[in-house]
Amino acid sequence: MLADLTAGAVEDAEARASERPLAAVEAAALAQAPARDALAALAPRDSVKIIAEVKRASPSRGDLAAIPDPALQARLYEQGGASAISVLTEGRKFKGSLADLEAVKAAVSLPVLRKDFIATEYQVLEARASGADLVLLIVAALEQDVLARLHALTLELGMTPLVETHSAEEVERAADVGARLVGVNARDLSTFALDRDLFGRLADRIPAGTIKIAESAVLVPADVAHYRAAGADVVLIGEALVTGDPVATLGAFLEAGA
Repeated sequence: MLADLTAGAVEDAEARASERPLAAVEAAALAQAPARDALAALAPRDSVKIIAEVKRASPSRGDLAAIPDPALQARLYEQGGASAISVLTEGRKFKGSLADLEAVKAAVSLPVLRKDFIATEYQVLEARASGADLVLLIVAALEQDVLARLHALTLELGMTPLVETHSAEEVERAADVGARLVGVNARDLSTFALDRDLFGRLADRIPAGTIKIAESAVLVPADVAHYRAAGADVVLIGEALVTGDPVATLGAFLEAGA
């Protein structure tokens, strides 16, 4: 499934590139105002921080929420105390777009993550051209040389890479490229099976000084407390926020992670 999602995202990017060549995207990326400081926004504190996600659908859960106004959703997240906003831009299974990212970036003062299946320089450049402050790089989807190259390009453009892992070996690979933000996804993107305890098993393998992010399997406040107790600095949450009252839900989650 991960390979299919990545191949589809690359194919869609290639279609966009036929209309907007690499040189034009690079020029637009370099013309953007400097990216917001995600490392500062997500720096560890005495209580958990939350990356709140704009997410309409997923392959595992199907349609979640229409979200006709992603900018409004993001403003509610900011009001509710989120430290950053994640925007799904994959269109086939998650029903997102770069237009969603651009709308969110214009609506909030928080750092904004482009969450997609990124495997090419073009995708990294168009993330910056659309205003992204962070880019998701999934270790399982990338050969190590590609991961290192995209990680370096993301930094060169002033953005912060969020490097997602799902095993001890992938945590080592993230460390090898110098990742400062490392996520552990409880959802195996090959099978979509969930393992809420995976973060706890891998947290100690993440190098000191790295911001540790727990992803997926968060539906109730106790899930946030579970991740916080296991050492998470940040929790990324999507489904629970788009299917309920985002402000009230964020408040409950933040309280649980205090």
